[in-house]
Amino acid sequence: MQRTVFYISDSTGITAETIGNSILAQFEGVQFDKHRLPFIDDAQKAEAAALRIKTRYAQTGERPIVVNTMASRELCEIVAESGGLMLDVFAPFIGPLEDELGAKRSGAVNRSHGLVDFDKYEARINATNYALSHDDGIDVDYAQADLILVGVSRSGKTPTCLYMALHYGVSAANYPLTDDDLDKLELPARLRPYKDRLFGLTIDPMRLAQIREQRRAGSRYATLEQCRWELAQAEKLMRRESIPSLNTTHVSIEEIASKIFDRFGIERTMF
Repeated sequence: MQRTVFYISDSTGITAETIGNSILAQFEGVQFDKHRLPFIDDAQKAEAAALRIKTRYAQTGERPIVVNTMASRELCEIVAESGGLMLDVFAPFIGPLEDELGAKRSGAVNRSHGLVDFDKYEARINATNYALSHDDGIDVDYAQADLILVGVSRSGKTPTCLYMALHYGVSAANYPLTDDDLDKLELPARLRPYKDRLFGLTIDPMRLAQIREQRRAGSRYATLEQCRWELAQAEKLMRRESIPSLNTTHVSIEEIASKIFDRFGIERTMF
């Protein structure tokens, strides 16, 4: 079974897509053809979106699913004329909040991801610059790090650091465990002063070999034997040094970040 899904928003569509994906993941065996329609912030764009949804309905014979985070009732009504199944993400919350706050929603568009707090925005930019400059041991000024990810090459350290920086303003560095580190089974001297900030990432050897093969096809670096050895040594080192760790094979970056934050007691909001 395959169904078409439209994520529609008067802003970036990130909220609609994030919530929609979480909900749709509960339905195994159904394939979803997903489309994001951001910045639907006037009647003309809403009519064009409705036409696209209606056209898809006619082509497939199946009613498209529309995950909607538009604030304007008028725009929602225009899109609803498409005949799609409208899932309004805000609807269950607006009424109770209006009652609780004694105020009506404004219905203003483009409000979900505005620069509400410039200090927080600047912190995210600074954290991103820090993550980039401290990627793969390029820089060793770890004193400013909120945390430091360690693991073998291609175990997910860089994307996780960038995600935490971009979305939460967390200054995260990462250090790739080298063959020399793994032979000695000793924590590198530069990391020892910051042991309480270390968190290890590991991964299934087969998956690691696949990732490395895409990067350096036919190399020793990508062989299953090399991957197994590196991971086994890395896990021994983490156990010996009592470094908390997580296997990233079947875990999303969002979940990896959440587990790391929980381990370090970091409480940050996304915006």
